[in-house]
Amino acid sequence: MNSRAAEVSRKTSETDIVLSLNLDGSGICAVENPVGFFAHMLASFCKHGLFDLSGSLSGDLHVDQHHLIEDTGIVLGQLFDKALGDRAGIYRAGFFIYPMDDTLARAAVDFGGRPYLSFDAQLSSVPLVSGGKDSASFQTDTVHDFWQGFVQGARCNMHIDVLRGRSDHHKIEAVFKAAARAIREAVSVDSRSIGVIPSTKGTVTF
Repeated sequence: MNSRAAEVSRKTSETDIVLSLNLDGSGICAVENPVGFFAHMLASFCKHGLFDLSGSLSGDLHVDQHHLIEDTGIVLGQLFDKALGDRAGIYRAGFFIYPMDDTLARAAVDFGGRPYLSFDAQLSSVPLVSGGKDSASFQTDTVHDFWQGFVQGARCNMHIDVLRGRSDHHKIEAVFKAAARAIREAVSVDSRSIGVIPSTKGTVTF
């Protein structure tokens, strides 16, 4: 379990993404990210998961934000999949409920090898408008796309729900923080099960 790190790159006609991940980091996010609110979410994810993430994101933002954000989810998921290897010694599943002012978000994850996402964040789909002449609004509907990409790349099962809330900003941020804490628990090393595959099958199904 000494080298739980990975690097993945994805280059298409729509996006160019290069990211490195250390599961046993200190919460540092050093990613060149052209979408301000999305950068804030990745920073929150790293901080609460204690993951170190670095690299750069670029894409066809003249079209919209969908391609970049979905592909980033795919790459982030692939990083977790690669860094975890055969999943030996981890708890495998994790759960967290995160309160953020008016919002209460819940996330549960199982790195069991089968991708599935249940997502109900109660978002309005109205873009979040940011200030400043060089700033861009954030397309809130891409949050679902991000996590769909993540579960496909990570080959994990994830359930995300916003139980209550008023502000879309708070709902999205609470989702990223709840997911980070749930994932942090799931990928943590179980001292009672070092080197043991966390499945009665003796292997994690892929």
